[in-house]
Amino acid sequence: MGSSKKMKQLNTEIQLLKTLKHKNIEKMFASWVDEEKKTVNIITELFTSGSLRQYRKKHKKVNVKAMKQWAIQILSGLEYLHSQKPSIIHRDLKCDNIFINGNHGKVKIGDFGLATFMQQQKKSVKGTLEFMAPELLTGHYNELVDIYSFGMCMLEMVTCEYPYSECQDMAHIFKKISEGKKPAVLYKVKDAEVRSFIENCLAPVETRMSATELLNSSFLQNDAAISVSLVKDMSDDGQQSVSFMVWKGEFMLKGNVDVASCVDLWLRFPDPSGCFKSVEFPFDVTEDTSLSVAVEMVEQFGLTQESRLIIAQLIDAFLVILIPEWTPCVSIGRVVSEGANDYTNKLMNCGQLSSADPE
Repeated sequence: MGSSKKMKQLNTEIQLLKTLKHKNIEKMFASWVDEEKKTVNIITELFTSGSLRQYRKKHKKVNVKAMKQWAIQILSGLEYLHSQKPSIIHRDLKCDNIFINGNHGKVKIGDFGLATFMQQQKKSVKGTLEFMAPELLTGHYNELVDIYSFGMCMLEMVTCEYPYSECQDMAHIFKKISEGKKPAVLYKVKDAEVRSFIENCLAPVETRMSATELLNSSFLQNDAAISVSLVKDMSDDGQQSVSFMVWKGEFMLKGNVDVASCVDLWLRFPDPSGCFKSVEFPFDVTEDTSLSVAVEMVEQFGLTQESRLIIAQLIDAFLVILIPEWTPCVSIGRVVSEGANDYTNKLMNCGQLSSADPE
């Protein structure tokens, strides 16, 4: 591992990485320096299905919808790392360093052995060559090198082939990357939408999208529908009330169907550590907007910009259902009803809702 000075520096970085708390970042429980063997040892959480690469080798038939969910989780983890002050760059992102629990489809970024903090000088060239952005070879780079590597991960996920497998040796790979030539396997991707998304990740650094921008891209956003359901609640005194519940992914919003000028809403959402929080808040339909409330939530709970969009979508979807003249602040996207009822039937007849997908 090198000199004691380098080992201490690495151990300091690991101690900082242990403080990271995000549902898509591998948990580090303990670490120690072995002076005799000149190594730094780390204990992390266990993943029953191994790495994403191992999982894809075992499971050849994985649909695009599942891959999109993996992509969202990986990008959420990268967005969190890149938003740290100073930003944290992984520098060696690949399917071998992304771990999965196959039963739940949860993925987490791990193996931070080459991670670097942006305030430090970044002149070393380390990592896995096939996944390296061209600018990483020059020693002058930023966090967008992780986005390039993510694009290569997507390419491997989609094709089950390692990037640049057509090359005879590492020198040939180095030459192709330096010249900005993409791996041959990219041109085997037949789905135009998938290929376009990957190409956005592999674009020159000047035009390459950030993790936040990719999370908000139509490729990932359009796939996640907002679901609507009618909920009947019973109070302590035996009175029954009816509420609407709307949800998208792990975000859930509920409110009473009796709309006045002020609506009491209840929101459940995952915080950056992966734990769920619940908050009740009043929404004044004459004063508030979905975005203004979502921005407050993001600032108060340290949520991502992706979370801001989802919260705004849920609020707007809820209000559009109950107040036909309500004007949304954001694009709501696809809305599906879970179970028939008077409200959803009426809305489906008006063309505002689509029926739930068979799956």
